[in-house]
Amino acid sequence: MAEPGTVPGLDTTGEPGVVTGAEPDAVRAAGFAELGLPIPLVHALRRAGLETAFPIQAATIPDILAGHDLLGRAATGSGKTLAFGLPMLARLTKGVSAPRQPRGLILAPTRELALQIERALDEAALALGLRLGTAVGGVPIKRQAERLVRGVDLLIATPGRLDDLIQQGAAALDAVRVVTLDEADHMAQLGFLEQITVLLDRLPADAQHLLFSATLDDSVDSLVQRYLRDPRTHTVVSAVTDADLPVNAPDAASLDVGSGPAIAHHLLQVRKADKYSVVSEIAARQGRTLLFVRTQYGADKLARRLRESGVAADALHGGRSQTQRTRTLAAFADGSAPVLVATDVAARGIHVDDVSLVVHVDPPADPKDYLHRAGRTARAGESGTVVTMLTEDEHTEFEDLLRRAGIRATTARVRPGDSVLTTLTGARRPSGRPVPDPATPPPPARVDPRVRPRPGAGRPSSPRGHRRSGR
Repeated sequence: MAEPGTVPGLDTTGEPGVVTGAEPDAVRAAGFAELGLPIPLVHALRRAGLETAFPIQAATIPDILAGHDLLGRAATGSGKTLAFGLPMLARLTKGVSAPRQPRGLILAPTRELALQIERALDEAALALGLRLGTAVGGVPIKRQAERLVRGVDLLIATPGRLDDLIQQGAAALDAVRVVTLDEADHMAQLGFLEQITVLLDRLPADAQHLLFSATLDDSVDSLVQRYLRDPRTHTVVSAVTDADLPVNAPDAASLDVGSGPAIAHHLLQVRKADKYSVVSEIAARQGRTLLFVRTQYGADKLARRLRESGVAADALHGGRSQTQRTRTLAAFADGSAPVLVATDVAARGIHVDDVSLVVHVDPPADPKDYLHRAGRTARAGESGTVVTMLTEDEHTEFEDLLRRAGIRATTARVRPGDSVLTTLTGARRPSGRPVPDPATPPPPARVDPRVRPRPGAGRPSSPRGHRRSGR
């Protein structure tokens, strides 16, 4: 029998529970049924086309099912949501949740991430007869309170909105059996640390605590020390990635590693006068493309200019309403807006499959920002490309940032129309024909006031062969 914190058939080195990639096939071959998940849940996963677990899932699910507190570290796109979500659901199958008293809780830093977690777990919860609920800002709190009154087994929440519901008496945490903090370091960066501790202090003393994140640094040490009891630690990283890191680079296991062997990194040196033309050619490529800029104004301006040049692009940033952000993400996910221009609000928590290219139109401010942005591509075993646009005065400083991030990148000097640009990114000249905003709903049909409706128009007709009764 394997030791706790290890995966059967997997060689581990270093600290207990660390999967270094020595035998990746052994982890990928682990079936969900072998991990101890309930059969109805395994069948639901199979219907969704999920037969085997990713490394982080195979490493952590057995320990969570056994009731251990757990610290999980893995790169974005590695399957963290199912790694904590599936065993949480399995642990909640016995028992019924009272009104306003969820038995499971997931805390997330952003409403987008919370809603995505709900979507990812919806079918699994349905298969087990469990009820999910969300508590996030940007939507009416009354609707969320009413949902809690009807009973919620697993609540997925942002700290601020959950605190509001508790203050209103619409939610209580004294029945929570298991809690997960997802992207805990990001919540700390957003200033939620005090709110998180207040919420966690409301949980029963014997509640199971799970902390999952692509990055785990000093900002969450206090949470680990205060709330996790003898936690099992699992870090799933790539042995190739670690080998490529310089000695003084950040620990790859503690970062949202956008530096794996499936990602190609390129620096594109451009003249300031050519920068927009080069960006527009890259954006006109085939495939889902994510462009990062520094400011909300810059995101709106670039998206508008791209649409004017014939590229179906939209902008995502914190200044947009929840409805606008939801429509934008839906358009990006379904392909009607293949280009998304975003600020760093999208660098975490926005998980859209098949993003084949990430472009730093504005270079990131620090190594973490680079890795979090880069983590939007090459998800779930796919490959991807990350390019950074650099003008003459940015190159030296940015090379130092890459060294600190442990990233090795090729460098090319490009101008609009260069063949090397096409080779690296698939760039092509945009059509020049303006396109509408793909995330804007069409206007309602106009009714000509001069046309009077016929008598009886719009009434439902009687079913054929059925005579209306005059009684």
